[in-house]
Amino acid sequence: MASTQARLGQQALAVLDVALRVPCIFIIDSIFNSYSDPGLGWPGTMGKVLVRVMGVVISIVVLLLSQKALFRFYTLFFAVVLAAVAVLINYHVTSHIDFYNTYYKTALGFRLFPKNGPTLWMGMAAVQLLFSVGYVFLLDLQSVFAALVVLDVMVPLWAMMLELPADARQLVAVFSGLALALNTGVCLAMRLKWFYYSCRYVYLLVRHMYRIYGLQLLLEDTWKRIRFPDVLRVFWLTRITTQALILVYVVRAVREESGDATGGAADGSSDPQGYLLSWDVFWDLTSNLIISGCDSTLTVLGMSAVISSVAHYLGLSILAFIGSTEEEDKRLGFVAPVLFFILALQTGLSSLNPEERLVRLSRNMCLLLTAILHFIHGMTDPVLMSLSASHVSSFRRHFPVLVVSLALFVLPVALSYTLWHNNVLNTWLFAVTAFCVELCLKVLVSLTVYGLFMADGFSNVLWEKLDDYVYYVRSSGNIIEFLFGVIMFGNGAYTMMFEAGSKIRACMMCLHAYFNIYLQAKNGWKTFINRRTAVKKINSLPELRGYQLRDIEDVCAICYQEFVSSARITPCHHYFHALCLRKWLYIQDTCPMCHQRVYVEDEGRDRAAFSNNNGGYAAPQDDAAAAGPPAAGAGQQEQPLGELLANGAAAGIHVARGAEQLDNELLEDNDSIEYDEEEWGTQNGRTPIEEDYINDDTDSTEE
Repeated sequence: MASTQARLGQQALAVLDVALRVPCIFIIDSIFNSYSDPGLGWPGTMGKVLVRVMGVVISIVVLLLSQKALFRFYTLFFAVVLAAVAVLINYHVTSHIDFYNTYYKTALGFRLFPKNGPTLWMGMAAVQLLFSVGYVFLLDLQSVFAALVVLDVMVPLWAMMLELPADARQLVAVFSGLALALNTGVCLAMRLKWFYYSCRYVYLLVRHMYRIYGLQLLLEDTWKRIRFPDVLRVFWLTRITTQALILVYVVRAVREESGDATGGAADGSSDPQGYLLSWDVFWDLTSNLIISGCDSTLTVLGMSAVISSVAHYLGLSILAFIGSTEEEDKRLGFVAPVLFFILALQTGLSSLNPEERLVRLSRNMCLLLTAILHFIHGMTDPVLMSLSASHVSSFRRHFPVLVVSLALFVLPVALSYTLWHNNVLNTWLFAVTAFCVELCLKVLVSLTVYGLFMADGFSNVLWEKLDDYVYYVRSSGNIIEFLFGVIMFGNGAYTMMFEAGSKIRACMMCLHAYFNIYLQAKNGWKTFINRRTAVKKINSLPELRGYQLRDIEDVCAICYQEFVSSARITPCHHYFHALCLRKWLYIQDTCPMCHQRVYVEDEGRDRAAFSNNNGGYAAPQDDAAAAGPPAAGAGQQEQPLGELLANGAAAGIHVARGAEQLDNELLEDNDSIEYDEEEWGTQNGRTPIEEDYINDDTDSTEE
């Protein structure tokens, strides 16, 4: 029970902390959105600029305060506000209210008491007493000073009770306000020492964190400490809700004035209260809210925070549906808002006219949707491969992933069809269509590899060519994706030169060219070299086939599967499946059994009797029987692969959507997983090596 109460208390403090920081965002947004009057002259303009700068600086300082300092600041702030309200009420009441006439009108001419307005001044006394007690409580004054403050606030009301002249009552109110202001100034001055030490502590803490952890960790810590995404989210939702209420109130007022209070329902039904809105009116209100929701940089940040929340829960829902537990797949709540904000800056969303802003926002949302679909495919593809490679027979496990994969294929097609029937061809439509086609190709590649793994699962023997087939499929998909990356770079260059050029767009194009084209091409070439080298090493080893395998009477030391069709012999006289040994050679050029070098340049090496994996010896084979025909057969099998990679050096390239996904995308290939020796040594049975197919990559990402 105590822990529950403590947790609720912490949540309440967190909510209060966010709520107290939101007004700072409103102040900064209103200052940046305000316009200066050129008719004020340079003194008025300079004064207004100075006030704006001070307002922005103070708001930023309050926004960055710690939770304890923030609560203390608002304590003093509300105390000052209560004092100011109490003084203004006293002065207004003593100057503009005639209690006798007000009371007489309220009582409809029936006078109950001889005094002038006792009910009204008693109500005012209760209000002022409440304000004064709140002021004393917030400033934590001692009992004597607290009594004097309450007495000072109530003195103007006593002057009205005694029916002093108007001038005398105003003078009493002025002196009472001055006394309260003097007390407030003294209390604030006494807390200047606390303010100085608080600022000094924050400065020393920031300097210490900067020196030890650097600027990036300092910014991340500040971002999390002040809960900036939550602050922006509350700011945007509050702003939109307030504007929606105002617009609905204005629409209802206009309809009441025009006498049209019965045509609100879209289906023609009567609405005597005027609460329902027609579809046209509702669409206009929604459009105005969307336009005003991205009219400044802060509102764009707020909309990004809302998109982050929606994308985060969408990603968690999909992960729960497909049964994935990968932590890296939970980054959708970070990727989506960053991409939306970059698109907004790149297109100058907040500086456009309202009509153009709505169109541009809709286009950015289409691009964002395609990016989210690409990210979701990255979440589902590992689960799809693991289910197929591990030969899970339960249909319940396969069905959710297949449904999501089918949706990832249908949604881009439907989106492209809709956009092509409602828009003319331009660079934006070309980009969205290219992203959709690329996503469809990625889904087809994933489903094809999934089918190959499932077919291997139903087979009773080891499918040695499975690795090559998977490599061919993925290489074809990666080549096409690389070409799409180059095409998109050309599309962006055309847009920048002839449509909407900007520094942000140029920077994004440079990042795209480096991460999605240059690095991908570099790693693709490295993939090609690794695979070609491994194939060359395998082809240099003798191969046993047919009746020669009977003399071995053992299993592959890597996968522990029997030799069905062939086996490769190392110079140290150990033998393995060609597929298993090729995967090992991607890691190191040593024998898995004795750690001697596998690839020997000397063609005249000893062909004497070779030992089996258990230490026994078989009869020696001559060079023609052991090396000639098998090597030729192996060369014929590997030659198409060499031609494929020679004709397309970027066969192992997988075009990523950003720099953060680069390492994960490189692991999608099927031929270069980085196994360690312990992992190879503990693989018992067939299932582990088949599971390892899904992580194969022709490129080792770790140096």
